[in-house]
Amino acid sequence: MLAVLEAGFPDVTKFPAAELREVIASRRAPLAYQPDMATVRDVTIDGPGGDLKLRVYVPHSESNDPLPVIVFAHGGGFVFCDLDSHDEFCRSMADAVDAVIVSVDYRLAPEHRAPAAMEDVYAALLWTADNAGEYGGDPDRIALAGDSAGGNLAATVALAARDRGAPRLAAQILVYPVIDDEFTTESYTKYGVGYYNTTDAMRWYWDQYAPEDRSSEYVVPTRAATLAGLPPALVVTAELDPPCSSGEYYAQRLAADGVPVVAHRFDGLFHGFLTFPKLSLTGPARLELWQMIRDVLKVGDSSAR
Repeated sequence: MLAVLEAGFPDVTKFPAAELREVIASRRAPLAYQPDMATVRDVTIDGPGGDLKLRVYVPHSESNDPLPVIVFAHGGGFVFCDLDSHDEFCRSMADAVDAVIVSVDYRLAPEHRAPAAMEDVYAALLWTADNAGEYGGDPDRIALAGDSAGGNLAATVALAARDRGAPRLAAQILVYPVIDDEFTTESYTKYGVGYYNTTDAMRWYWDQYAPEDRSSEYVVPTRAATLAGLPPALVVTAELDPPCSSGEYYAQRLAADGVPVVAHRFDGLFHGFLTFPKLSLTGPARLELWQMIRDVLKVGDSSAR
């Protein structure tokens, strides 16, 4: 599987960002619009950089209570991917977790450098807090989530929400997150070449997103003096992934600062695997992930309301 992925995925360091997006989009399978949702609505809001597109997924639900809401930031190295690239993943999450998903089409690097993407997701969070009820969502149970670069954005927006007095978050869900730019960790040393996601690619992503100043905790969350006061965290990593060690370290720091944390590593799997639904190992892994998300959101627990 890794050999097939590496053969089919472009060397991101060899392309200008705009061309890279076209190459990756051209290899994307057509949208399947599955699982079916009760409603899927594209919304445009006023973002810090102009129009900001969101996609709101409302699942078919048997619950009569307001549903938890997850503000989701997609992966793609801060440079590529969009609402469509993660459409199936968001639908599957909404369906399995029984939650409203608000997916954010944040501004991409290098045209829009840090912290533009973070500020877009933060704006989406504020909009969600004000509008969740219109979609059957519970404004008192809003979580942040993201995979890869989106995991970084979920973590940094959680920090911004704490510091700026935004509505209290129910959880932060970080899926193989790109936490920092430390390229000498154990996982970078072991898996930086030959495991689909590479050290060279990760350096390039960071150089697109934050080429000059990475001192802010709103860019690299480990720069924060303390993580105390952040919402409960679910930190999911993949063993064969260069950023794995950094994700595990961040979970340890959260716990040390008094934040409730569930940390789970999927052994023998690689970066991005959860968005490959046809991979035989993805289905069982997703079932584990969905249950962990339900647990952190306390889905079905009336005491959480």
